[in-house]
Amino acid sequence: MLDVTMDMEQFDCPFIDTSADHDVSFSAMHWQLDTAAEQLETRLLVESPDRYELGEGLSALRDHENMAEYRLFSKEDGTAIIRTVIEETNAMSTITDHGGYITGPFLIEDGSEQWQVGFDDEATTEAALHDLEKGNEFVVEDRTDLSMEALFDTMRNANAASTMLEACRDLTDVERETIESAADAGYFESPREATLSTLADEFDVSTAAVSKNMRRGEKKLLRSVVAALDRLE
Repeated sequence: MLDVTMDMEQFDCPFIDTSADHDVSFSAMHWQLDTAAEQLETRLLVESPDRYELGEGLSALRDHENMAEYRLFSKEDGTAIIRTVIEETNAMSTITDHGGYITGPFLIEDGSEQWQVGFDDEATTEAALHDLEKGNEFVVEDRTDLSMEALFDTMRNANAASTMLEACRDLTDVERETIESAADAGYFESPREATLSTLADEFDVSTAAVSKNMRRGEKKLLRSVVAALDRLE
């Protein structure tokens, strides 16, 4: 299996058109492609810097000519959750015509969309990418050859991965920045290439404050690692 990540600009996609004209982004929470009906159903998280721009973007999306169904579940400040059904785009039909399948969530912002799609072999991948060029603009950002064993291993251990993800999200901005800076500076190398003093100078705080932020962040991450180990299959 070949897993391909693309930065895609479809010319007939409601989400791309809307994000190009308005300061909104879309993240897929659920998606289902109905090849018989030639439609894509999605549940999406919509985000914007402010409530007004969010409303303008949602209105434009709802009224798009390729929008078959639209439902607003919730809206608060700059965030909304929606359900949509859109007509199959040229890119979607090209992918399915070549036996391709979605392998990851969509992320749409600034008029482009990150696609993660899979194909069963190299020849099919090349044929699909060639046909995609006829009606779309895209850049292949990553191309990975995955074994079915590796794919199923990822699926089996999705809960463990989710545990780690939640721990990363639980970090405060200060904890995350401290740990990232420490890693980049070589604090965790052996021998160490950075010290608490050099990190304290970078953040303009005391060494005690840096140490405290580091230990808090490490504690959260280590707890999640232990929990994830228990859930690994």
